[in-house]
Amino acid sequence: MNKPYSNRPDRKRRPDRPQPSRPAPRQKPEDWVDETQLEGRNAVIEALRAGRPLDKVYLANGENTDAALARIAAMAREAGAVVVSCDRHKLDQLSEGRAHQGVVAIAAAHEYATLEDLLARAEAAGEPPLLVLLDEVSDPHNLGAVLRTAECAGAHGIVIPKRRSAGLGAVVAKTSAGAVEYLPVARVPNLTAAIETLKQHGVWIYGTAANAPSDLYHTDLTGPAAIVIGSEGDGMSRLVAERCDFLVSIPMRGHINSLNASAAAAIFLYEAVRQRQA
Repeated sequence: MNKPYSNRPDRKRRPDRPQPSRPAPRQKPEDWVDETQLEGRNAVIEALRAGRPLDKVYLANGENTDAALARIAAMAREAGAVVVSCDRHKLDQLSEGRAHQGVVAIAAAHEYATLEDLLARAEAAGEPPLLVLLDEVSDPHNLGAVLRTAECAGAHGIVIPKRRSAGLGAVVAKTSAGAVEYLPVARVPNLTAAIETLKQHGVWIYGTAANAPSDLYHTDLTGPAAIVIGSEGDGMSRLVAERCDFLVSIPMRGHINSLNASAAAAIFLYEAVRQRQA
Protein backbone atom coordinates (compact mmCIF):
# COMPACT_ATOMS: atom_id res chain seq x y z
CA MET A 1 0.00 0.00 0.00
CA ASN A 2 1.18 3.48 -0.80
CA LYS A 3 2.15 5.82 1.99
CA PRO A 4 1.20 9.42 2.72
CA TYR A 5 3.72 12.22 2.28
CA SER A 6 4.73 12.44 5.92
CA ASN A 7 5.44 8.72 6.35
CA ARG A 8 7.04 7.95 3.03
CA PRO A 9 10.72 6.87 3.24
CA ASP A 10 13.21 8.88 1.27
CA ARG A 11 15.80 7.02 -0.74
CA LYS A 12 17.47 10.04 -2.24
CA ARG A 13 16.69 13.72 -1.98
CA ARG A 14 18.42 16.55 -3.77
CA PRO A 15 18.28 20.26 -3.03
CA ASP A 16 16.38 22.46 -5.43
CA ARG A 17 18.56 23.72 -8.23
CA PRO A 18 17.94 25.93 -11.26
CA GLN A 19 16.26 24.30 -14.23
CA PRO A 20 18.79 23.27 -16.88
CA SER A 21 18.71 24.82 -20.31
CA ARG A 22 17.20 22.76 -23.13
CA PRO A 23 19.85 20.39 -24.52
CA ALA A 24 20.90 20.59 -28.12
CA PRO A 25 19.52 17.90 -30.44
CA ARG A 26 21.60 14.75 -30.56
CA GLN A 27 23.80 14.69 -33.64
CA LYS A 28 23.44 11.88 -36.16
CA PRO A 29 26.00 10.62 -38.68
CA GLU A 30 25.61 12.23 -42.09
CA ASP A 31 24.55 8.95 -43.71
CA TRP A 32 21.94 8.12 -41.03
CA VAL A 33 18.49 9.07 -42.34
CA ASP A 34 15.44 9.11 -40.07
CA GLU A 35 14.13 5.73 -41.16
CA THR A 36 15.19 3.36 -43.92
CA GLN A 37 13.84 0.01 -44.98
CA LEU A 38 16.66 -2.26 -46.05
CA GLU A 39 15.98 -5.25 -48.29
CA GLY A 40 18.22 -8.08 -49.41
CA ARG A 41 20.87 -10.11 -47.65
CA ASN A 42 23.94 -8.08 -48.58
CA ALA A 43 22.31 -4.76 -47.69
CA VAL A 44 21.31 -5.95 -44.23
CA ILE A 45 24.65 -7.67 -43.53
CA GLU A 46 26.61 -4.56 -44.48
CA ALA A 47 24.36 -2.36 -42.34
CA LEU A 48 24.99 -4.63 -39.35
CA ARG A 49 28.73 -4.69 -40.02
CA ALA A 50 28.75 -0.89 -40.14
CA GLY A 51 27.04 -0.68 -36.74
CA ARG A 52 23.90 0.93 -38.06
CA PRO A 53 21.12 0.67 -35.43
CA LEU A 54 18.31 -1.59 -36.69
CA ASP A 55 14.95 -1.64 -34.99
CA LYS A 56 13.54 -4.88 -36.45
CA VAL A 57 14.74 -7.55 -38.85
CA TYR A 58 12.08 -9.65 -40.59
CA LEU A 59 13.34 -13.05 -41.77
CA ALA A 60 11.64 -15.73 -43.85
CA ASN A 61 10.49 -18.82 -41.97
CA GLY A 62 13.11 -21.53 -42.00
CA GLU A 63 16.12 -19.29 -41.44
CA ASN A 64 17.64 -22.08 -39.32
CA THR A 65 18.01 -24.17 -42.48
CA ASP A 66 19.44 -21.30 -44.52
CA ALA A 67 23.03 -20.50 -43.54
CA ALA A 68 22.94 -16.90 -44.79
CA LEU A 69 19.68 -16.08 -43.00
CA ALA A 70 20.89 -17.80 -39.84
CA ARG A 71 23.99 -15.62 -39.92
CA ILE A 72 21.89 -12.46 -40.33
CA ALA A 73 19.67 -13.51 -37.42
CA ALA A 74 22.69 -14.04 -35.17
CA MET A 75 24.26 -10.71 -36.15
CA ALA A 76 20.98 -8.86 -35.66
CA ARG A 77 20.36 -10.32 -32.20
CA GLU A 78 23.91 -9.53 -31.14
CA ALA A 79 23.38 -5.93 -32.28
CA GLY A 80 20.21 -5.66 -30.18
CA ALA A 81 17.67 -5.73 -33.02
CA VAL A 82 14.34 -7.53 -32.69
CA VAL A 83 14.29 -10.53 -35.05
CA VAL A 84 10.86 -11.53 -36.37
CA SER A 85 10.27 -14.77 -38.25
CA CYS A 86 7.47 -14.55 -40.83
CA ASP A 87 6.25 -16.12 -44.06
CA ARG A 88 7.14 -14.99 -47.56
CA HIS A 89 3.73 -13.38 -48.06
CA LYS A 90 4.39 -11.03 -45.14
CA LEU A 91 7.82 -10.17 -46.55
CA ASP A 92 6.28 -9.49 -49.96
CA GLN A 93 3.87 -7.05 -48.29
CA LEU A 94 6.71 -5.29 -46.48
CA SER A 95 9.02 -5.19 -49.48
CA GLU A 96 8.99 -2.21 -51.78
CA GLY A 97 10.52 -4.05 -54.72
CA ARG A 98 9.80 -7.70 -53.79
CA ALA A 99 13.52 -8.43 -54.12
CA HIS A 100 13.98 -9.02 -50.42
CA GLN A 101 15.79 -12.40 -50.62
CA GLY A 102 14.04 -13.43 -47.42
CA VAL A 103 15.05 -10.47 -45.28
CA VAL A 104 13.67 -6.96 -44.64
CA ALA A 105 15.15 -4.69 -41.97
CA ILE A 106 13.83 -1.45 -40.50
CA ALA A 107 16.51 0.97 -39.38
CA ALA A 108 15.80 2.87 -36.17
CA ALA A 109 14.96 6.54 -36.52
CA HIS A 110 17.33 7.32 -33.64
CA GLU A 111 19.94 5.53 -31.61
CA TYR A 112 18.78 4.04 -28.32
CA ALA A 113 20.24 5.12 -25.00
CA THR A 114 21.03 3.00 -21.92
CA LEU A 115 19.55 3.15 -18.42
CA GLU A 116 22.85 4.62 -17.26
CA ASP A 117 22.50 7.41 -19.84
CA LEU A 118 19.09 8.34 -18.43
CA LEU A 119 20.31 8.38 -14.83
CA ALA A 120 23.40 10.37 -15.80
CA ARG A 121 21.17 12.92 -17.51
CA ALA A 122 19.22 13.48 -14.30
CA GLU A 123 22.43 13.72 -12.27
CA ALA A 124 23.91 16.26 -14.67
CA ALA A 125 20.77 18.37 -14.29
CA GLY A 126 20.98 18.14 -10.49
CA GLU A 127 17.47 16.68 -10.33
CA PRO A 128 15.95 13.47 -8.95
CA PRO A 129 15.30 11.14 -11.89
CA LEU A 130 11.87 11.26 -13.51
CA LEU A 131 11.44 8.39 -15.96
CA VAL A 132 8.59 6.71 -17.83
CA LEU A 133 8.60 2.94 -18.32
CA LEU A 134 6.25 1.63 -21.02
CA ASP A 135 5.18 -1.97 -20.55
CA GLU A 136 4.51 -3.34 -24.06
CA VAL A 137 2.93 -0.18 -25.50
CA SER A 138 2.75 -1.27 -29.13
CA ASP A 139 1.03 1.71 -30.78
CA PRO A 140 3.71 4.03 -32.25
CA HIS A 141 1.31 6.99 -31.97
CA ASN A 142 1.04 6.39 -28.23
CA LEU A 143 4.83 6.13 -27.88
CA GLY A 144 5.29 9.35 -29.83
CA ALA A 145 2.68 11.15 -27.72
CA VAL A 146 4.31 9.96 -24.48
CA LEU A 147 7.69 11.16 -25.77
CA ARG A 148 6.25 14.59 -26.53
CA THR A 149 4.60 14.96 -23.11
CA ALA A 150 7.59 13.59 -21.22
CA GLU A 151 9.96 16.02 -22.92
CA CYS A 152 7.65 18.95 -22.18
CA ALA A 153 7.39 17.84 -18.53
CA GLY A 154 11.16 17.72 -18.13
CA ALA A 155 11.44 13.94 -17.74
CA HIS A 156 14.88 12.44 -18.14
CA GLY A 157 14.00 9.55 -20.43
CA ILE A 158 11.73 6.74 -21.57
CA VAL A 159 12.33 3.01 -21.13
CA ILE A 160 10.79 0.44 -23.48
CA PRO A 161 11.24 -3.35 -23.82
CA LYS A 162 12.69 -4.82 -26.99
CA ARG A 163 9.77 -7.14 -27.64
CA ARG A 164 6.06 -6.40 -28.07
CA SER A 165 6.71 -2.68 -28.05
CA ALA A 166 6.76 0.09 -30.62
CA GLY A 167 10.27 1.20 -31.58
CA LEU A 168 11.70 4.51 -32.70
CA GLY A 169 10.36 4.52 -36.23
CA ALA A 170 9.22 7.36 -38.46
CA VAL A 171 5.66 7.40 -37.05
CA VAL A 172 7.01 7.84 -33.52
CA ALA A 173 9.39 10.57 -34.64
CA LYS A 174 6.56 12.46 -36.35
CA THR A 175 4.03 12.02 -33.53
CA SER A 176 6.56 13.21 -30.96
CA ALA A 177 6.67 16.60 -32.75
CA GLY A 178 10.47 16.69 -32.48
CA ALA A 179 10.72 15.45 -28.87
CA VAL A 180 12.64 12.38 -30.05
CA GLU A 181 15.52 14.75 -30.83
CA TYR A 182 15.81 15.79 -27.18
CA LEU A 183 14.59 12.95 -24.98
CA PRO A 184 16.59 9.70 -24.84
CA VAL A 185 14.86 6.33 -25.08
CA ALA A 186 16.43 3.21 -23.57
CA ARG A 187 15.38 -0.12 -25.04
CA VAL A 188 16.00 -3.00 -22.64
CA PRO A 189 15.84 -6.79 -23.09
CA ASN A 190 13.76 -7.26 -19.94
CA LEU A 191 11.67 -4.58 -18.22
CA THR A 192 11.59 -6.34 -14.85
CA ALA A 193 15.39 -6.52 -14.81
CA ALA A 194 15.52 -2.81 -15.70
CA ILE A 195 13.23 -2.06 -12.76
CA GLU A 196 15.60 -3.88 -10.39
CA THR A 197 18.52 -1.88 -11.78
CA LEU A 198 16.66 1.38 -11.22
CA LYS A 199 15.83 0.35 -7.65
CA GLN A 200 19.52 -0.25 -7.00
CA HIS A 201 20.08 3.40 -8.02
CA GLY A 202 17.50 4.61 -5.49
CA VAL A 203 14.60 5.11 -7.91
CA TRP A 204 11.05 4.42 -6.67
CA ILE A 205 8.81 2.51 -9.12
CA TYR A 206 5.17 3.64 -9.45
CA GLY A 207 2.83 1.37 -11.37
CA THR A 208 -0.46 2.63 -12.75
CA ALA A 209 -3.45 0.38 -11.99
CA ALA A 210 -7.18 1.08 -11.97
CA ASN A 211 -7.79 -0.87 -8.76
CA ALA A 212 -4.77 0.44 -6.85
CA PRO A 213 -5.26 1.19 -3.13
CA SER A 214 -3.94 4.76 -3.36
CA ASP A 215 -4.70 7.50 -5.86
CA LEU A 216 -2.31 9.76 -7.71
CA TYR A 217 -3.10 12.88 -5.72
CA HIS A 218 -2.11 11.27 -2.42
CA THR A 219 1.19 9.93 -3.77
CA ASP A 220 4.56 11.60 -3.29
CA LEU A 221 6.35 11.94 -6.64
CA THR A 222 9.02 14.42 -5.54
CA GLY A 223 11.81 11.88 -5.12
CA PRO A 224 13.55 9.73 -7.75
CA ALA A 225 10.62 8.24 -9.65
CA ALA A 226 9.89 5.90 -12.55
CA ILE A 227 6.26 5.78 -13.69
CA VAL A 228 5.16 2.51 -15.32
CA ILE A 229 2.44 2.74 -17.96
CA GLY A 230 0.84 -0.52 -19.08
CA SER A 231 -0.14 -1.66 -22.56
CA GLU A 232 -3.18 -0.32 -24.39
CA GLY A 233 -5.28 -3.42 -23.84
CA ASP A 234 -4.08 -5.31 -20.79
CA GLY A 235 -2.29 -2.75 -18.64
CA MET A 236 0.84 -3.80 -16.76
CA SER A 237 1.97 -7.40 -16.93
CA ARG A 238 1.85 -9.38 -13.70
CA LEU A 239 5.62 -9.59 -13.25
CA VAL A 240 6.08 -5.86 -13.78
CA ALA A 241 3.24 -5.02 -11.39
CA GLU A 242 4.74 -7.25 -8.70
CA ARG A 243 8.03 -5.37 -8.86
CA CYS A 244 6.53 -1.91 -8.42
CA ASP A 245 7.10 -0.17 -5.08
CA PHE A 246 3.66 1.46 -5.28
CA LEU A 247 0.51 0.86 -7.30
CA VAL A 248 -1.35 4.09 -7.98
CA SER A 249 -4.68 4.88 -9.63
CA ILE A 250 -6.00 7.92 -11.47
CA PRO A 251 -9.38 8.99 -10.02
CA MET A 252 -12.20 8.33 -12.50
CA ARG A 253 -15.45 10.28 -12.29
CA GLY A 254 -17.17 9.29 -15.53
CA HIS A 255 -18.68 6.13 -16.96
CA ILE A 256 -15.49 4.99 -18.71
CA ASN A 257 -12.93 3.60 -16.29
CA SER A 258 -9.69 3.78 -18.27
CA LEU A 259 -7.47 6.18 -20.21
CA ASN A 260 -5.15 5.42 -23.08
CA ALA A 261 -1.44 5.10 -22.37
CA SER A 262 -0.40 8.57 -23.50
CA ALA A 263 -3.18 10.31 -21.53
CA ALA A 264 -2.32 8.38 -18.35
CA ALA A 265 1.35 9.24 -18.75
CA ALA A 266 0.53 12.93 -19.22
CA ILE A 267 -1.58 13.07 -16.04
CA PHE A 268 1.09 11.35 -13.94
CA LEU A 269 3.96 13.40 -15.34
CA TYR A 270 2.31 16.73 -14.73
CA GLU A 271 1.29 15.78 -11.20
CA ALA A 272 5.02 15.08 -10.65
CA VAL A 273 5.82 18.49 -12.15
CA ARG A 274 3.28 20.19 -9.86
CA GLN A 275 4.66 18.50 -6.76
CA ARG A 276 8.27 19.26 -7.64
CA GLN A 277 7.51 22.93 -8.13
CA ALA A 278 5.61 23.23 -4.84
